Amino acid sequence: MTDDSSIFEITPRILLRAYAIGIFPMADGADDENIHWIEPEMRGIIPLEDFHLSRRMQRTMRQSPYTITVDKDFGGVMDACAAVAADRPSTWINAQIHDLYRQLFSMGHCHSVEVWDGDTLIGGLYGVSLGAGFFGESMFSRARDTSKMALVHLVERLKAGGYTLLDTQFITDHLKQFGAIEIPKTDYQVLLEQAMQTTADYYALDRHLKPNTELPD
Repeated sequence: MTDDSSIFEITPRILLRAYAIGIFPMADGADDENIHWIEPEMRGIIPLEDFHLSRRMQRTMRQSPYTITVDKDFGGVMDACAAVAADRPSTWINAQIHDLYRQLFSMGHCHSVEVWDGDTLIGGLYGVSLGAGFFGESMFSRARDTSKMALVHLVERLKAGGYTLLDTQFITDHLKQFGAIEIPKTDYQVLLEQAMQTTADYYALDRHLKPNTELPD
C-alpha cells in the first residue's frame, strides 16, 4: 500500500491507468484527505462463467416487486455506499474519491445499478468499466437482498456485453455465495491484461430489455 495523493494530483486518467495495471484507491475514512493505492497479493474475482445463483435467489429475482435501473442515480448510489450504517461503521470513500468517480461516470467509465421500491432507492452498486473488465467498488442494501439483486443484474449485463473480468478486489461471505474466489496477483495480472486488450459493451443487454428494467434517462 502506498500513499501518493499528497505528492501529485490524481486525475481521472491517472485513476484509469491505475486500474489498467491492477491498482485501486482507498482512503482510511471519510475525513481522510489522503488516498492509498492498494495492490493485494490475493485478489477477489467472480468468474462470470461460474457465477452461482441459489434457487432462493432465483425465486427472489422472479418474484420481486422492485424495479432495477442502470446509471439512473449514480450519485445516490455513491452517497448510499459512503454512508455509515449498522453493518458499516466507517467508509473508505472520502471527498476526493467521491469526486473522481463522479468524473469517471461522466466519462462513461463508471456505472451503477439501482434497485427501487417505487421512487425510493433501496439497493445498488457501482464500479469502474475499462476494456472488458468491470471493477466492483461498493454496494449497499436498505431492504433484504437488494444489493444481491443488483449484483445478479450486473453479472447478466456483463455477460451480455462481452466482459471477461469481474474484479471484486477482496472477497466476503456475501460474495462467496455467488462464486467469488481469491487468486494470486500473478494470475490476476494475466486476466487483467487479457481484459485490457479488448472492449465490452455495458449496454448490450438493453437490446433485450426486460420489463422490470429501465434505461438511464
